Amino acid sequence: MSRRTTSTTQVAIVGGGPAGLMLSHLLAGQGIESVVLEARSRQAIHETVRAGILEHGTVKLLVESGVSDRVLREGDRHDGIELRFNGESHRIDFQDLVGESVWLYPQTEVFADLAARREADGGDVRYGVSGVSIEGAETDPALTFTDGDGRESELRADLVVGADGSRSYCRGLIPEQTRRRYFKEYPFAWFGILTDAPRSSDELIYANSEHGFALISQRTEIMQRMYFQCDPRENVADWDDERIWSTLRQRVNGNGFELKEGPVLEKVVLPFRSFVQEPLRHGKLFLAGDAAHTVPPTGAKGLNLAIHDVKVLFEALDSYYRTGSTGGLDTYSDVALGRVWKAQHFSYWMTSMLHAAPGDSEFDQARRLGELNSVVSSRHGASYLAECYTGWPSPRA
Repeated sequence: MSRRTTSTTQVAIVGGGPAGLMLSHLLAGQGIESVVLEARSRQAIHETVRAGILEHGTVKLLVESGVSDRVLREGDRHDGIELRFNGESHRIDFQDLVGESVWLYPQTEVFADLAARREADGGDVRYGVSGVSIEGAETDPALTFTDGDGRESELRADLVVGADGSRSYCRGLIPEQTRRRYFKEYPFAWFGILTDAPRSSDELIYANSEHGFALISQRTEIMQRMYFQCDPRENVADWDDERIWSTLRQRVNGNGFELKEGPVLEKVVLPFRSFVQEPLRHGKLFLAGDAAHTVPPTGAKGLNLAIHDVKVLFEALDSYYRTGSTGGLDTYSDVALGRVWKAQHFSYWMTSMLHAAPGDSEFDQARRLGELNSVVSSRHGASYLAECYTGWPSPRA
């Protein structure tokens, strides 16, 4: 029977998605040791296809920290979006309004870039681990787990970061009496498709119509992603290609605009939820990304919030290991949550402005159209949307 192996590190990171890998990468650049523990295999994560709109700050961190400049070479820079209602499109020009852009670059590719960089740099990233358990998270963290080869291991660390996603084990380690959880479940979902078709538009279209919401996005020159509002209980098996395209045509086509259609390759129903757990710290345990908060996809904030958490936490950890100061660690939760709640508001605002809830009256739809008109007819209103969508400046450390 094999004996348990024991090792030590400065920062143990539970979760090897983009948030965990980015933190590991940034720490390595400052000579701070870390070990990343991830339950899934590297291949499984890479094959989990997820869309991605990256704020300018996220792109800047990927490039300037040395992860990769592939986002600039292969991603699509978007200088605006279209809000479409009453059959007409209204462009929100990010560059004109706030001087910034976003990049269409799938989260899958962000992971691929980070995983490749950590491998090239010799990072200690352990995929396929199971049974992670943490004792002493408040004072003296010890992690036990089974590695991908079935060996039992123990890892002792100065600090632990829970970046283990929306089904986080780590967030449950913060005692119930010291935490608070906020949760909202929306009464609708998105029916998402991947289609073998050319682009219908060079930028994202957010469409509000009497028939319901639709989002027209892009993937490549020959493959696109599109979404429409549906009941959360919808079964994708009940939807053939013609029913899908008929629904999208009703919600988007008109006044000379027509979607470019093709075979539907994938179908999925995405539920809408908002979640925040406070605080993001308990003793020597810190939460980051989806382990601490999730948002509806309408505002494209999920991955960007995770990367911002990591940036703030990295700066705090760097200061701690360079100077011994705990100031950044002590304020991490409050600083990160400041942006989290701004993003929660923006995501909720975009969602409620564009979607009809079951039971809404004619007044509710007319009010939404009035709100959309207020945004597109006012430079101040459009600038607010553009600033939120492209990302707020980071607070100075």
